[in-house]
This record gives sequence, structure tokens and C-alpha cells, in this order.
Amino acid sequence: MTARTSYIGRFAPSPTGPLHIGSLVAAMASYLDAKAHHGQWLVRIEDVDVGRNVAGADQHILASLQRCGMHWDGDVTWQTQRYPLYQQAIGQLGDLVYPCGCSRREIADSQLNLSGQQAQALIYPGICRDGLAPGKVGRALRLKVPQSPHCVLSFEDRWAGHYSQDLTAEVGDFVLHRADGYWAYQLAVVVDDGAQGITDIVRGADLLDSTPRQLYLQHVLGLPQPTYLHVPVVVNDVGEKLSKQTGAQAFDTGADPQVLLRDAMLPAARFLGLDIHAETIDAFWRTATPAWAQLLQTLPRQP
Repeated sequence: MTARTSYIGRFAPSPTGPLHIGSLVAAMASYLDAKAHHGQWLVRIEDVDVGRNVAGADQHILASLQRCGMHWDGDVTWQTQRYPLYQQAIGQLGDLVYPCGCSRREIADSQLNLSGQQAQALIYPGICRDGLAPGKVGRALRLKVPQSPHCVLSFEDRWAGHYSQDLTAEVGDFVLHRADGYWAYQLAVVVDDGAQGITDIVRGADLLDSTPRQLYLQHVLGLPQPTYLHVPVVVNDVGEKLSKQTGAQAFDTGADPQVLLRDAMLPAARFLGLDIHAETIDAFWRTATPAWAQLLQTLPRQP
């Protein structure tokens, strides 16, 4: 594989609990992609949703990555230390940002006459776009999405191939600062990726439909567009994505490295389509990195 000296990737977990096997798959894919491209691999703790953070989870995550032999470049960053950057971005967006006083119930009620795909998502109908109604108080900040013509955004995902979304019809004006006072994920991730010079984003396919919102934000903020690779997500026996909410268990229980390798790292590699045979964690990475590079050649889209 041709080395890209400018490659900067990242793993950005939320500290809502210890990493589970699904998180390990995403971490492993991002780490392998950075190593296969002889690039940098950063770690960013996405703790912007403060109400969901679990005390000590960030340190457990970092320790688990190190136990798996995944060593990051530079310093770890925390989103809660970066609020001034998000406020600066809001100022840069100017008139594209407006206060919204709508509750989720009001948005849902506005869609009672919709059907099909539109009825399955809370698409903001623009109630406060031209100003707050009398008696309403701004609870959140939203970003205006072009209405005419529709804002249709497409990109080539390195794993999934072509992906397109009509942001106007399928999302609407989306939130940058939430009613509960927290910065929204969409703004924080775009600002952080831009500030850290991220060139390549490797993450789970559950974030695929968030990407067009991030592309639009990158455009209006004048930030470069990274390349994307969304790996399949691990699901449980009933087809739900593994998460704390669905009872996913920590993959790192403090067991010996050989147990960690056997019970977590090798299964995660197999899920990604890598047939790895290794007796130690160091040997795993020596084998897995070229195997990932070879796997990339079979994917639908490579730069």
C-alpha cells in the first residue's frame, strides 16, 4: 500500500462505560488503518454529552486500549476542554444559526400527517426558522439547511461505497447546541476533526447517516472534508447494536493478555474479515496490519 505521510486518524469513544466488543472493532479498524497508511492515530474522549458520562470510564477506556497494544500519538483530548472552539464556530456561522423553542413533542406533532420514511424520524419542519413565536423561548440553537434547491450531499465511503442523503427532506435544520445546555455531537465532532487535522475517519456504520450533516458543517465552516470508512457494527442476538443500553459487557475484564487476545482481539479481527493467527498481542499487530492493507484492496472504494 502506498504510504500517505499526511494521514491523521482518530478513535473517539464516549465515556459512558467501558469499551465492549463493538467498540473494540471500531478502535481496531481505525488503528489498523492508521498503521497501514504509516499515519498518526489520535484518541479523543467525546464527553460532550455530560449527562451520560460515567465517572472513571475515560481512564478505563485508555487503559484497555493500552492493554490491547494500541498506542496513540500525541496527547489525549477531551471535548469538555474544548468549549471555546465550539463557541467560536457558532460565531463564525453567523445568521445560519437561530434559536429554537420547540420541544420534541411539538416536532413530532407537526409530523402527524407524514408517512413513510419521513414519519420515522424527527425531521425539523422549520417552525422557528424565521423567528420565535410570541411566548416562546429559545431552548436550542439550530443550523439552517438550504431549502430550495434541496441540499443533497453524497460521498464515497471506503467500505460501504456511494452514500447520498437529502439533508433538507430527511433531516431539516439540525441542532448545534442542545436545549439541555450541552453542545451537540454534530458540531463538536466537526470542529474537533478540523482543529486536529483529521484526514481519515474510520468508525461504525451506525454513524453513516450522520456524515452528510458533518459534510454540510465542514462546508459552511470552511473545513476540509476527510475521507470516511464505516465498518459494520456488532449486534446482539436480537439484532440490536451492542451498547450499554442493550447490555453490552466490557471486553476487558483485567484478564491475562493471552485471554484478552483470545477472547476479544481475535474475535474482533474476525468480525472485520481478518483471519489472524497469533500467540501474543505484539504478534497480532505484526500480522493484522498487512492483513488490513490487503483487505482494503477488496473494498468498493479506495483513494
